[in-house]
Amino acid sequence: MSEPHSHSHLWPGVPLALGSAALFGATPPLSKLLLEGVNPFMLAGLLYLGAGLGLALYRLLRGRQAAAGEAQLTAGDIPWLALAIGMGGVIAPVLLMFGLTLNTASSSALLLNLEGLATMAIAWLVYRENVDRRLLLGAFAILAGAVLLSWQGEGIAFNRGALLVAGACVAWGIDNNFTRRISATDPVVIAMLKGLVAGVVNVGLALAGGASFPPASVVAVIAAVGFFGIGVSLVMFIVALRHLGTARTGAYYSLAPFIGALLAIAILGDAVTLKLAVAGLLMGAGLWLHLSERHEHEHDHEELEHEHSHVHDEHHQHQHDGPVSEPHSHWHRHAPMRHRHPHYPDLHHRHGHG
Repeated sequence: MSEPHSHSHLWPGVPLALGSAALFGATPPLSKLLLEGVNPFMLAGLLYLGAGLGLALYRLLRGRQAAAGEAQLTAGDIPWLALAIGMGGVIAPVLLMFGLTLNTASSSALLLNLEGLATMAIAWLVYRENVDRRLLLGAFAILAGAVLLSWQGEGIAFNRGALLVAGACVAWGIDNNFTRRISATDPVVIAMLKGLVAGVVNVGLALAGGASFPPASVVAVIAAVGFFGIGVSLVMFIVALRHLGTARTGAYYSLAPFIGALLAIAILGDAVTLKLAVAGLLMGAGLWLHLSERHEHEHDHEELEHEHSHVHDEHHQHQHDGPVSEPHSHWHRHAPMRHRHPHYPDLHHRHGHG
């Protein structure tokens, strides 16, 4: 058996979540440009098809040995995957595309912070995931920034574009919590299936509604944006779910709208207004509160048996008959133990708190 691995509790979950946010954050302003000549349903479908087909090609090229390091989907995972695809792959992107046609790219990008709030609220209230005071304060700061973006001079007026973007965020928040249920399985397969199914559905709806395919060169650009901004981003997000839990992955993911807003200003020429600047500061303060959290206490691990990709760290002390490569995946047993270290509600730390 190999030696236990020792690393920061921030690794690799936080970098993965932030990297996922950066890739997805670039998608709204780029989509805003593409919407000038493409039907919203068609654009949503082609983005997800680009993600699905790109990941299918990657899965083919990476070979069986790399795939063997990940647990595979089982029959019990299919209902959760189907629900995640419906909410996050079909409903949410269409709402976002139509919202972008009625709202500026920079405001829409910052409003996407609501996805992290929706994800955290569902994880906390429905799935009872631990959320401390610092995370709640950060959430309120982000919410204040989102409300400020919708201030229309005489009061708060959520225009149709903002409401559609908010609806997309709620749908993605539900999707993220469903995806957490299957996050121990191969993230490339999950993201690939999401992309292929959602892409086919939305392209089909677009064609049924009278839309036509854009030129091949535009399709290629859309596919590239979809592969990186949705496909690669989603793979990183799913792996982050394993290590951080749903609420905290959603919180770190709040970086995405800042990336999108900056790109919208740089690429589309959106104005840098005082309202936008103050909203960005509020959301930045909320993100800092999330990033500076440290959760540590003595806790018990009950006996547990499951399968997922792992290395031989302090939580995986088991024998193999012969040499193995790491990471690897197989069914394994965790003996009961009690210890103290910084941790997040990952696959091995989903315990209650008093």
